[in-house]
Parts: sequence; C-alpha cells; structure tokens
Amino acid sequence: MANNLGKEVTKGIIKENPTLVMLLGMCPTLAVTTQAMNGVGMGLATTFVLLGSNIVVSALRKVIPDKVRIPAFIVIIASFVTLIGFLLEGFVPSLYDSLGIYLTLITVNCIIFGRAEMFASKNNVIASACDAIGMGTGFTIALLLMGSVREIIGAGQWFGMDIPVIHDNPMLLFIMPAGGFFTLGVIIAIVNKLANKKPPQEIECGNCENCPMSDKCDKEGDK
Repeated sequence: MANNLGKEVTKGIIKENPTLVMLLGMCPTLAVTTQAMNGVGMGLATTFVLLGSNIVVSALRKVIPDKVRIPAFIVIIASFVTLIGFLLEGFVPSLYDSLGIYLTLITVNCIIFGRAEMFASKNNVIASACDAIGMGTGFTIALLLMGSVREIIGAGQWFGMDIPVIHDNPMLLFIMPAGGFFTLGVIIAIVNKLANKKPPQEIECGNCENCPMSDKCDKEGDK
C-alpha cells in the first residue's frame, strides 16, 4: 500500500505533471509567473485548495447524489478558495494583491476540478490526499520554474534580490505575455526531451549468416 501511495504522490510531480505534461492550469501559469514569489504563492494556494477539496470530496463520495455532484464539487472547491483568500489577505496582503483575480479563479481551475471528478470521487481519503499533494507539488514546481526564469532574465532579480550584471541589462520581453509563452514552450520542450530520453539498448546478435550487416559488426566483440 505504501508503494501505491508513493506512486500517487510522485506521478503528479514528474510523469503526470499537470502543467508541463498534461498542459492544465495554463491561465495562472502564464499570468502570475512574472515573479518567482508569485509562482510559489499561487502554487501553494492551489495545493491547499486541491488537498482540502480532494479530502472532502473523497469523504463524501458515497453521500453526494450523482445528479448534483458537479455543483457539490464547485461549492466545496469555492469554500476552500474563499478560506485561502481570507488567509492570504490577512497574513500576506502583498501576495494577495499580486495574485489578484487569479486567486479567485482557482475555483474553476481544471486541475482541481479534474482531480475531484476523476480521482477523489472514486478513491479513499488517503489516496486522494496523496494525489492532491503530488499534483499540487508538481504545479508549484512548474510555476516556480517559470517564475524564476522570467524574473531572472526579465528583471535581473530572484525573489526580489538583485542579480549582478543581469539586473543592469534585463530582457523585459520575458516579463511580458510573449515572454511567458516562450518560456513555457522551452520548458515543456526540455521536459519532454528528458522524459522521452531512453538509454541505448544493446542488440543481441544471433545467427549472422543471413544478416545484411554481418560484415560491419564486431563479431569478436559480440561473442
């Protein structure tokens, strides 16, 4: 069971990363990642909502009537979004202002609703919590990566700290919408390249009598 729960956590970070692999949550990914701090804040807020909604949906999956499950999921998700909004406004007002309307739009984030519909409503609470942690962590890592690249190159800073040389010659394009699309495309391409990279496979040689490449292979080495 522990191995299965571990897979539920790690799949959202690497194999099924909601942003870099499944291409979900593109709106906040492109909108708030002009700074690394904004990316981390949005990622953690989304993880909080995802974890809470997955647990509640899973706990009530046998109680919620099938005909009203969609409205019920939306109400549950919206409740956690409202809660995290109050917490950020009260304790981190600067981050709350930076995220703006995109914090409220977590309610309709396809990552959260998709996990509630496809996973939490069909699995137990522990598995649903692990799924939420994995997906939320993967989303946060993607936003942190996006925000870091755009802030470093586009503003010459990282988490508000000036970076020598780059700070004096920033490429402002990277903190603009076009820079967001470019950065996302490059990161997705790199991730796909790494994910699809396979180690070279050794070819087992058999009978070389009818092989058209027999004159080019190292028969002594193959033996």
